[in-house]
Amino acid sequence: MNKKIRFITETAVMLALLVALQAVTKPLGQLVTGSFVNTVLAVTVLFAGLYSGITVAVISPVLAYLLGIAPQILTVPAIMVGNTVYVVLLYFIAGKNSRKIFRQIAAWLVAAAAKFAALYAVVVWLICGVFAEKLLASGMLKAPMLKALPATFSWPQLFTALIGGGVALLIAPVLRKALHK
Repeated sequence: MNKKIRFITETAVMLALLVALQAVTKPLGQLVTGSFVNTVLAVTVLFAGLYSGITVAVISPVLAYLLGIAPQILTVPAIMVGNTVYVVLLYFIAGKNSRKIFRQIAAWLVAAAAKFAALYAVVVWLICGVFAEKLLASGMLKAPMLKALPATFSWPQLFTALIGGGVALLIAPVLRKALHK
């Protein structure tokens, strides 16, 4: 199969799966939805490669916002950054076809911690801290959201990244074998 066609197909399927899972699991809460999101992100980068992973990482928060899944437009760039950090570290530490369990576990733990740190820094520290007064004054951020965002973009992000990455490490090799990749 042509590489461009494969890239487009795999990326589109993973993006569609991610958005569908977000929509279906939204009523189940952040732990479930976030874990599914991180599973799909990790499977995408481990199965389809770095560029597919980055594409899904960047486009999915925009689609989530447009579908009413993401809580606030201000968080979309932060989610893009967190997702991208996650997939890039998974890719470069674990490697697309790495069979070495130590590298996979290291990638999983480092990527989850880095995603948590990136989201915490951008949302909790910058948006809800440094720029909070200006964002409130401009109307770009409402007081209830200022209180809700730190809870959403702190420890739950670490847990969902750990759960999703762990599940992906189990799924990706099976998927590669099933699809002879």
